[in-house]
Amino acid sequence: MSQRKKFLLFTGLALLLAAAGILFTLQRPRTTVVEIIQDNEVLYRLDLAQAEDQTIQVEYEGRVNVVEIRDHQIHMLEAECPDKTCVDMGWLDSAAPIVCLPNHLVIQFADNAGLDGATG
Repeated sequence: MSQRKKFLLFTGLALLLAAAGILFTLQRPRTTVVEIIQDNEVLYRLDLAQAEDQTIQVEYEGRVNVVEIRDHQIHMLEAECPDKTCVDMGWLDSAAPIVCLPNHLVIQFADNAGLDGATG
């Protein structure tokens, strides 16, 4: 599959996830478990209730996103992308995910099933 087709597929999926989050509920889910996902691969799965303050760098094609966990909350601190929409989304506090389309990155709440710490 070409890079363009992968990008279009990811873009459609991300928009679908964002729309689904808005349609179902904008309230914060009952879980404190979050996933950082890139190209449908879970890079990190963290429980914010137990996570220490930290930053996580995620690279995509030479561009870097910096995810910050502080005071048991998570947000996109910095992003090397054209519009910085993901940074402007603020702290993850609802079912709607934080999405960086150019860098194929999603931060979202997950359910607690199978939590085993951070993977990466």
